[in-house]
Amino acid sequence: MATVELNGAAIVDTESFHAESQRAFGFPDSYPHTMDSWVDCLSYLRDEDGMSSIRLAPDETLHIVVLHSEAMRERAEDVLEEMAFCIIGINERYEDYGEKPALELEMR
Repeated sequence: MATVELNGAAIVDTESFHAESQRAFGFPDSYPHTMDSWVDCLSYLRDEDGMSSIRLAPDETLHIVVLHSEAMRERAEDVLEEMAFCIIGINERYEDYGEKPALELEMR
């Protein structure tokens, strides 16, 4: 299983969330730092679309670990909730295409 770690202590608002996500997921320089783009970049991890440095095998899951999640919850709870909501939507998108859900979220 592939794993990506987000540093929750570095996430204090939407902009820092996108900067940390771009670093951790290997999003391209053209990544526009929006949640719609975040969803798009993580919706094709099993394709060769160049939207992330991560490539998953057909049945592989990406384990997203938010380190220092309590710090993120204290400073950017709305971002944390939106990220969790979007992960659910992304997994539903994978299922709609007949694929296994691709993302798993863990708070540490």
